[in-house]
Amino acid sequence: MDIFEKCSQFTIVKEAIEGGYYPYFIPLSENEGSEVIYGGRRLIMCGSNNYLGLTTHPKVKEAAINAIQRYGTSCTGSRFLNGNLELHEQLEEELAAWVGKPAALVFSTGMQTNLGTISALVDRSDVVILDKYDHASIVDGARLAWGETKRFRHNDLEDLQRVLEKVPPEKGKLVVVDGVYSMEGDIAPLPELIAICRRYGARLMVDDAHSLGVLGGGRGTAAHFGVTEGVDLIMSTFSKSFASLGGFIAGDTEVIQYIQHHARALIFSASIPPANAAAALAALEVMRQEPERVQRVNAIGERVRTELKRMGYQIGNSQTPIIPILIGDDMRTVLAWKALFEAGLFVNPVLSPAVPEGRQLLRTSYMATHTDQQIDRALELFEKVGKQIGLI
Repeated sequence: MDIFEKCSQFTIVKEAIEGGYYPYFIPLSENEGSEVIYGGRRLIMCGSNNYLGLTTHPKVKEAAINAIQRYGTSCTGSRFLNGNLELHEQLEEELAAWVGKPAALVFSTGMQTNLGTISALVDRSDVVILDKYDHASIVDGARLAWGETKRFRHNDLEDLQRVLEKVPPEKGKLVVVDGVYSMEGDIAPLPELIAICRRYGARLMVDDAHSLGVLGGGRGTAAHFGVTEGVDLIMSTFSKSFASLGGFIAGDTEVIQYIQHHARALIFSASIPPANAAAALAALEVMRQEPERVQRVNAIGERVRTELKRMGYQIGNSQTPIIPILIGDDMRTVLAWKALFEAGLFVNPVLSPAVPEGRQLLRTSYMATHTDQQIDRALELFEKVGKQIGLI
């Protein structure tokens, strides 16, 4: 058996490209934040995680440039050995203070943060319990861990209790949820989750990748609910509101030190480049100085939710600037993406198994730098195209 045989049998991408409906790896010639250019055409970007629009902010760009001039382009090594800068530790201190925890640890990507944290903490005698809609990086972190993995139905508190009741009390337990779920934009019920975790002696970790910069005045889901002390670990990425690349985990000092010395994804990976660390620091400064950006992105989200509902779209339980358009079929979802793309809107088609069968969707998301005119035009196209192709 040739291990490459599966590759020659994987023909769906070739067929989609030849058919003109392949929706991924779109090469953009320019990315200005709220608008992008593809093939000489300008499109309104309604599919980015750049929630505060900081990738083009002058302070963020200047900080990245200055860091390259001072430190060069790379640290060329793991933080564990030669790749640790004062800049990294300053970023950790400020992030910990921002989310209300004693300590933080910066990883090279958000994916590595979840892989490293979960696999470091969950040993053979432990159990990690995941929401079924958790991000793939959380699932993969659980796969790397030596302990057992269990799942509970999405945001179903009774099902979580059922799972925890079956875990022997002598086992360590870590419950991991997304603060804001990246595909459908709904929020984890943290106050209730905290109460359940305390009842069963479990620790709670929240992935705030899509929450920081959006909820709680920009401080995330725990701040949104006023329950920061009840969340044991807060994780987030720099590739969304922080306009950079990287990730971090925040919690009690002794826990962070343990992760720092046991997370293989940290120890055996090169550290975040200086420009990325500086950009994240500058983005954090902008969040502090310009709170109106958080207010703006949420106001846009509220407006778009209201209008899409009025048009007749099914948008699930979105409560954030992530707003899905539920379609429920792979091919219909791709064809809807193509029609909107050709009309001038960039959105993201999400197919099974990335979402459960029957919940295939167009993921739309918005940023503080969208103008009223851009949102007017986007809504106009959603209504026009939706009627043309029979979505509404």
